[in-house]
Amino acid sequence: MPAPLTEQTLRDARARKPAALREIYDDFAPGILGYLRSKGCDDPEALTQEVFLTLFSKLDTLKGGLRGARTFAFSVAHARMVDDVRRREREPVMAVFDPELDRREAESAEESVLGAVAGAEHLLEGLTQQQQEVLLLRVVADLSIEESAKIMGRSAGAVKQLQRRALGVLKNQLERKEVPDNERAS
Repeated sequence: MPAPLTEQTLRDARARKPAALREIYDDFAPGILGYLRSKGCDDPEALTQEVFLTLFSKLDTLKGGLRGARTFAFSVAHARMVDDVRRREREPVMAVFDPELDRREAESAEESVLGAVAGAEHLLEGLTQQQQEVLLLRVVADLSIEESAKIMGRSAGAVKQLQRRALGVLKNQLERKEVPDNERAS
């Protein structure tokens, strides 16, 4: 069991003698660490180190001898604990994402896009390969008529004509879908 601290130990610590600083640390640290742990601090060891950094930097100005040093150390520990509680109140608790527990029913963005592409593919089925190519380059790739013509190896006029015909076919397909089946039969 280490020898109890004396006022001489405190004077030596104020003189920055490593052995005296170590004795004070060894005597105070278990109580401070236990206090911080019992208060539920996130990292009580780190907070204990902060307490001693503060204590050792203020040794020269402390009053009350060893009792004053111990009281000051625990008041710093209390302040660090309060800071820790306040920090945790400000910061949201990060929950770990577990895909097995995710029961959302909404489709993902990827599923939405794939569904839209599937619907668009159905509309494109009534078009020739050249018409499909023009619409994909002009609408999906957002290319100009000249850029599309260069890629397809056609003239700008030919691309315009293919686009016009393709849009006409799509318009007719959509108009037929809007007319209910029982009206078409009459």
